[in-house]
Amino acid sequence: MSDNRGRRPPLGAWLRAAIGWLREREPVVLLSLLVVIAATWGFLELADEVLEGDTDAFDKWLVRAMRRDDDPAVPIGPPWMRELARDVTALGSIAGLIFFTSVVAGYLWLARKRHMACFLMAASTSGLLAMLALKRLFGRARPDVVPHLEQVFTSSFPSGHSMFSAVVYLTLGVLLAAVLTKTRLKLYVMAVAVLLTLSVGVSRVYLGVHYPTDVLAGWMAGLIWALVCWLIAHWLQRRGWIDMQMRSRT
Repeated sequence: MSDNRGRRPPLGAWLRAAIGWLREREPVVLLSLLVVIAATWGFLELADEVLEGDTDAFDKWLVRAMRRDDDPAVPIGPPWMRELARDVTALGSIAGLIFFTSVVAGYLWLARKRHMACFLMAASTSGLLAMLALKRLFGRARPDVVPHLEQVFTSSFPSGHSMFSAVVYLTLGVLLAAVLTKTRLKLYVMAVAVLLTLSVGVSRVYLGVHYPTDVLAGWMAGLIWALVCWLIAHWLQRRGWIDMQMRSRT
């Protein structure tokens, strides 16, 4: 008799096990995993291009295109556009997002969703720390082709406003959409979250404090973080450790 102990399972067994695992997963979970993988690959590829200087020409061209030809200190558009850009970019500031997240977490705490409140604060805080770590890792200089219309104190890649706004708004969006039952409400919530995130990123380029690749990298990194946080929340909910359902009391 031959001894099969210690032999590896055949490839067919691994394949059947993988297919069985996929069948047990929800389609939205699989889609989220695919997006995380694609966005991670995109971020790494973009970071490599930026470090090699392959994006410099495009970055400088687009930043300069948002200023008047005769005066690079004056942005294109009517005079009120500058103030509007500053107002929009404030929606992605660290202080503003921390305050907003704390308000939502406070509401969840009072609504007796204390595990969810703690999870939200942990997701936002870890996203902020990840953003600061990435900035320190890459250390890219700020754009110098036009005068800045806002004071900046950190490095440029990835855009902190873009990444942190994506972390907060998209995380809140996917968590809120998960508890809603009507599709149109889910779409509305996610549309608002995406619109806020995109608007903040565009304002950073308009103000001349970020290259477009900084913003794109921030969006991708924030999306990755938000989806990973949702996957963790979904996994915790399936095991009864947190409850994302918001039940009204009469």
